[in-house]
Amino acid sequence: MTIPQITAVRLGGSPRLPLLVLGPSLGTSARTLWSSTAKHLSGHFEVIAWDLPGHGTNSIVAEPFTMAELAIGVLAMVDDVLAERDAVDTSFVYAGDSVGGAVGLHLLLDAPQRIDSAVVLCTGAKIGEAQAWRDRAATVRASGTPAVLERSASIWFADGFLERDPETGAALLHALQNTDAEGYALVCEAIAGHDVRDRLADIQQPVLAIAGREDVPTPPASLEEIADGVKNGHLVVLDGVAHLAPAEQPAEVARLILAHASGEPLVDEPLTVAEVRDAGMKTRREVLGDAHVDRVTASATDFTTEFQELITQYAWGSIWTRPGLDRRSRSLITLTALVARGHHEEFAMHVRAARTNGLTNDEIRELLLQTAIYCGVPDANTAFRIAQEVLAKIDQEQA
Repeated sequence: MTIPQITAVRLGGSPRLPLLVLGPSLGTSARTLWSSTAKHLSGHFEVIAWDLPGHGTNSIVAEPFTMAELAIGVLAMVDDVLAERDAVDTSFVYAGDSVGGAVGLHLLLDAPQRIDSAVVLCTGAKIGEAQAWRDRAATVRASGTPAVLERSASIWFADGFLERDPETGAALLHALQNTDAEGYALVCEAIAGHDVRDRLADIQQPVLAIAGREDVPTPPASLEEIADGVKNGHLVVLDGVAHLAPAEQPAEVARLILAHASGEPLVDEPLTVAEVRDAGMKTRREVLGDAHVDRVTASATDFTTEFQELITQYAWGSIWTRPGLDRRSRSLITLTALVARGHHEEFAMHVRAARTNGLTNDEIRELLLQTAIYCGVPDANTAFRIAQEVLAKIDQEQA
């Protein structure tokens, strides 16, 4: 067995947040493919991507490996990241494009207890024909990755993308040109042996399959096969997208990853009042903590119960769950508003919530300095005192 060494690429987010792991496509680097999408997700997750052997930051080229062995290498990398949190063997959210998506299927099959939910993009339970992959490996070994540059440019992007976003397209093609020939060839050979079509029914975790309408290597039918084959699958087809969805539509891909990980509906169907309230309670607990919510709920009386339900439904269910802003941004806005209005008790509660949402002590200090100018020095002075007490208590609890 050959377990390739995988390198982690940190794309943002606080280690206090849930872990999201992102996998690349053949010939791309994690950073060029996923950076734009990660910007939309770093308020909700610590975002870690990974590079294939010979790609991007990973200069170590291994002996031949299978897709299953590549997945083992990815899991070893994730465990190294989690060890920094003292949280080895805990679960995480996974999303991967093309080869990264194929790795996701192997993780779901071989380490199901580690995956909370998975998004596979522009991939397949089997991708292409084995001999075609072996032929491409031989071509690249003989002539290097520039030999596949023109073909990749023609199938990676939907019509018009290179004109709309030449900078992203150029960065991706440059990453391909810089990829080590042997590393590229070894991944081709791993894809040649990849076929889990007869095992899809064994996958129990929720799987979102995202297809590009214009994708040639892995057309929508390939993703539909995955969505239909797993126990709990859902298919989304993106118009105007070919093979590199995270680069072509980063905001929409981020929205879908977040919605899937959160268990939110992926279609624009109206929610019932009960569903909005349930979503609000889930978010309220995630942001404020179970202890706070349990305490407030337990202390509710006949006089205050309807008010608590109102807060849960409208503040937390209708506003905090909206995808337009991440939770970090919502915390910054909320803290500023509470300083401006002098709501000191709520401010203390939301300082703690801001830390949960990934803000650092330094960022909270910068926010309060800004409020001193725009909300007034006396209000900021009181806010500094309250924040210092809350943050000191949090740091003591986490020490």
